[in-house]
Amino acid sequence: MTEQEYYYIDGEFVKAQDAVISVMNHSFLYGTSVFEGIRAYYNKEENQLYAFRMKEHFERLENSGKIMRMSSGKSVEELCEIAKETFKKSNYRCDAYMRPQIYKKAESVCPSVLGMPDGLMMLTLKLGDYCDLEKGLKVCVSSWKRSDDNAIPPRAKISGCYANTALIVSDAKAMGFDDAIVLGPDGHVTEGSAMNLFLVQNDKLVTSNITDNILIGVTRNTVIEIAKEFGIETVERPVDRTELYISDEAFYCGTGAQISPITEIDKRPVGDGKVGEISKKIQKLYFDVVKGKVEKFKKWCTPIYD
Repeated sequence: MTEQEYYYIDGEFVKAQDAVISVMNHSFLYGTSVFEGIRAYYNKEENQLYAFRMKEHFERLENSGKIMRMSSGKSVEELCEIAKETFKKSNYRCDAYMRPQIYKKAESVCPSVLGMPDGLMMLTLKLGDYCDLEKGLKVCVSSWKRSDDNAIPPRAKISGCYANTALIVSDAKAMGFDDAIVLGPDGHVTEGSAMNLFLVQNDKLVTSNITDNILIGVTRNTVIEIAKEFGIETVERPVDRTELYISDEAFYCGTGAQISPITEIDKRPVGDGKVGEISKKIQKLYFDVVKGKVEKFKKWCTPIYD
């Protein structure tokens, strides 16, 4: 069987090239949709594709929907089964990615979401690494601020909110950086352009509070849990900008970013300017975990193929 990417749209599995929505679709016109990103990792030795932490991603999708007055109309268990079937139909024998999306499917130019029907789609694609995971990233502190919980809440993965991300990452790249770190409205550190941030200080992980205008990351939680395997404590607290310049190590984490070490911030070296040992240890264990190679954490890995 050859690979042919399939999407799920409103109750049907369709070939990728046949998946379309109207240009009058409300979510296209106003960004009124919520989404998730789920990675699936191919374990060549087992000839198995493992979707990582699907349940947690769909739980967060439903919470994003509650904030935006929308719902998939499915249970988390049903969403997991649909996702598994979508991956299976595409028959990947490589690392892959899924984007589930709840969207307002009305054809309307009225910005209100009240009374407008919801749709559910899931798309898949092949996806490898899109950050340099070995030599370390060179990043800046963005001049753009992260949107506030009382404006467009970063706690929800709202499509329209990623215009903020687009400005942040585009300007950073235009200035020659790989990405950017974003401050919140109060001037404290939040996260990267579209990923959470960890610092290493005195052999402890430091990261922003979940109330500091960040996405409460599934990978963030994974890092906190697997760091315990090395006896590494995580401190969650407000983080000042100047701490970025004096930390021993730094790394991004997220479904897309995975574990991406940072070696330079605002033209200042992080630590000795090389990928740190704690970052390396966490990164290595993370990639074993997501491929189903660590029995303790295999509960997080959903096998796609029977």
